[in-house]
Amino acid sequence: QVQLLESGGGLVQAGGSLRLSCAASGRTFSSYAMGWFRQAPGKEREFVGSISRWSGGSTYYADSVKGRFTISRDNAKNTVYLQMNSLKPEDTAVYYCAAAVSRGVAGASVWEYDYWGQGTQVTVSS
Repeated sequence: QVQLLESGGGLVQAGGSLRLSCAASGRTFSSYAMGWFRQAPGKEREFVGSISRWSGGSTYYADSVKGRFTISRDNAKNTVYLQMNSLKPEDTAVYYCAAAVSRGVAGASVWEYDYWGQGTQVTVSS
């Protein structure tokens, strides 16, 4: 069992930045990949990015956020981060972190992930 708790969401103006954090507990954090997804009202949950199980490991991003968002992890703190820069109104959504406990590397499919956080709201005003 893995518990995930996101934090850091809020209201920001377009062009601004936010950093989301996701604290994990319950299993050896360094043994599994992590991902970030988001869901806007009336839309399906969509992939934002993922990071392999190692600190400084390989990352993978959706085209819509590439060059603006950065995922990192600190395995000593059992935490994964999503740094979001140059935010746009279309980035407004509930953001979720997810754990792929059977995988050292994970991609864009929701089916690769076994545990999900409760989500944190990000609102970008124009």
